[in-house]
Amino acid sequence: MKKTVIIYGSTTGTCEGLANKIAAELGAMGAGSGAVDVINVNALNGNIVAGAENLLLGTSTWGSGGLQDDWYDAIESLKNADLSGKTVAIFGCGDSLSYPDTFCGGMAELYNAAKAAGATVIGAVPTDGYTYLDSAAIIDGQFVGLPLDEDNESSKTDDRIAAWVAQILPHVSYP
Repeated sequence: MKKTVIIYGSTTGTCEGLANKIAAELGAMGAGSGAVDVINVNALNGNIVAGAENLLLGTSTWGSGGLQDDWYDAIESLKNADLSGKTVAIFGCGDSLSYPDTFCGGMAELYNAAKAAGATVIGAVPTDGYTYLDSAAIIDGQFVGLPLDEDNESSKTDDRIAAWVAQILPHVSYP
């Protein structure tokens, strides 16, 4: 497996828990020990970005579709980083019942920053099976990454993570 770093922003611990589940699933699918680091976005620095070939970026969505607070400083660093040659996948958590019109919208900001910095973004997810009204994180009829709803659809989380990791694994592993 190529060096992969999962970077999350989490206020309540939900996104942190999801980041760890994704790391465990990567390990279960053959990532190997030590190939995946999980860090809070507060610890993000240029050395971490430079040393990783793959970045899995996660955020919860707050209010009217915004990023989790800890991402606000880091998003500028991400936009200004040279991510050419790097693979990025995005995941997010949201509440489709309370915020159906901004569901997992924070993922859109991570997607836009990664694309602007030259990354290859993978891991788009079809909108089928999700309950929501609108999301800024939808491009060409698909979510830009993996949306998860631990508040209302936690019974679907493990299956969604497993399917997503299986989808991205060929892109983050050596052939």
